[in-house]
Amino acid sequence: MGAGRSHGPPPGTTAGGRHRSSLRWALALTASFVGVEVAGGLLTGSLALLADAAHMLTDVGGLALALLAIHFAERPATPQKTYGYVRMEVLSALANATVLLLLTVYILYEAWQRFRNPPEILSGPMLAVAGLVVNLISMKLLMAGASESLNVKGAYFEALGDMLGSLGVIAAALIVMFTGWTLADPVVGAGIGLFIVPRTWMLLKQVVHILMEGTPPEVDLGLLEKKLLEIEGVTAVHDLHVWTITSGLDAMSCHLVVDDMARAGATLASAGEAMRSEFGLTHTTIQIEDQALRDNEPATPI
Repeated sequence: MGAGRSHGPPPGTTAGGRHRSSLRWALALTASFVGVEVAGGLLTGSLALLADAAHMLTDVGGLALALLAIHFAERPATPQKTYGYVRMEVLSALANATVLLLLTVYILYEAWQRFRNPPEILSGPMLAVAGLVVNLISMKLLMAGASESLNVKGAYFEALGDMLGSLGVIAAALIVMFTGWTLADPVVGAGIGLFIVPRTWMLLKQVVHILMEGTPPEVDLGLLEKKLLEIEGVTAVHDLHVWTITSGLDAMSCHLVVDDMARAGATLASAGEAMRSEFGLTHTTIQIEDQALRDNEPATPI
């Protein structure tokens, strides 16, 4: 005998959806400047500028994918997809991280080739094309949403990488202009790629952790189990799981064994309130089990 409580995913705007306007503005700004940097990189022969343009081009795809993911994530659930499409935000972040890592591998390879055969660099046009202002505006637009949505966080990291890339382009252009040391360009290009790797890797690990149904890092599972055992009448907790469905939406399920089924309703209410107030878990499924029935179950043969 048992009782359960389950709250479905909240309808309407997702964590990423609250920052849809910022994503749109960042996409418009970034897309408008990509062509300028690509042309500038080809004209000047600068790997640093091309690397920055490549990152910005990835931003365009990533931001467009993020907006598409938000659109799908807010579609209603169906009998075939009972959670709806909220995980599209997580899949979008996975795609962004994967593309950035692959792009970094290419930039490092190209930098190695240029170390072996340094090209001629036109430092003046290279300096003029650096897109620092565009990157700073995009970062400002995305900063607020980065703490709420993996989707926006991935886009913010890309904008951060582009901003640092623009600083690198400016530094490389000045070095080439005043010293003639053309190797500054591939050094900066490789540096842009290497800076992005650890942050992108962290994002990738976070996404994989969610897809593997890992416990959210902000939830102490041991403490959560202890709180459940402190509820009056609860004698045991088993099949306890806490996982993330998408940014801002964690879920929990468990079985509570009680010594008095007459208090099942009160126990269920207490458990649900503890999960909401102390752990922020509103999507919960809790099964109540009778201790007396468990004690009378025949032993399972080995």
